[in-house]
Amino acid sequence: MHRSGTAMAWNVFKFCTALRGLGSIMILLVLGVVGVTYYAVVLTNYGPALSQGGFDSFTALTILLLFHFLLAMLLWSYFSVVLTDPGVVPPNWRPASDEERGESDPLNSLEFDNSNLRVRFCRKCNQPKPSRCHHCSVCGRCVLKMDHHCVWVVNCVGALNYKYFLLFLFYTFLETTLVTLVLMPHFIAFFSDEEIPGTPGTLATTFLSFVLNLAFALSVMGFLIMHISLVAGNTTTIEAYEKKTSGKWRYDLGRKKNFEQVFGMDKRYWFIPGYSDEDLRRMPELQGLEYPSKPDFDSQ
Repeated sequence: MHRSGTAMAWNVFKFCTALRGLGSIMILLVLGVVGVTYYAVVLTNYGPALSQGGFDSFTALTILLLFHFLLAMLLWSYFSVVLTDPGVVPPNWRPASDEERGESDPLNSLEFDNSNLRVRFCRKCNQPKPSRCHHCSVCGRCVLKMDHHCVWVVNCVGALNYKYFLLFLFYTFLETTLVTLVLMPHFIAFFSDEEIPGTPGTLATTFLSFVLNLAFALSVMGFLIMHISLVAGNTTTIEAYEKKTSGKWRYDLGRKKNFEQVFGMDKRYWFIPGYSDEDLRRMPELQGLEYPSKPDFDSQ
């Protein structure tokens, strides 16, 4: 049994190492899908239609403007997730007041549960960690309000980039849905008896782009719905599993406040990957170290 456990730990470590090695490959894969889609929509089908005149040109212009806007927002959100640190525990971090938390020795306290505010300690990082913080085996460090490690963004999704990740899902769903709809007539034409204009290469690109975007639209839709429900309950993917054996969730402050803890209070910034300076000053939860909880939990 001991050998089996050792072998399992070794295999998990190797798996995490392999995930770290996927970095540039996954980014190139995302850019490759974007490139194929751009070629099929802009260069092959709707770019040439601009010179036809009349209603066809107007339709093509509308589609191309919307396509480029969504693509710009998608890429902006994507690279914001990739390049933004999800949030790490400061080197000398300690709870604001260990006495108030009822712990004489915070370094020896147990894991946080849903009925108290005991200080948590990570044995892998050998340091205390704030509430809602978890250790990522892929990154090899503790991540503030960790949701999950995403292979597609080659980064952890945590307190400081969760909003950007949600916007990436949102704009990806809109863009892939748009591409699916505008390429659908061309896809249906493959199964008709009519002669289809274009070279074998352009036809193959159009076919591949439609299939890829349809697959991504359906998969991202399910993922987006899941994360919308998590935001509504002020929960991360990891915490959703932890809550199954507990009662009420201490951080569920109502849908409006739960939403603001992720997207901020300034409505002008809700749909762009960033926060206003005012929100960053007045909302410490955006930094990932402190989160308000329900009054009934605070009194326990």
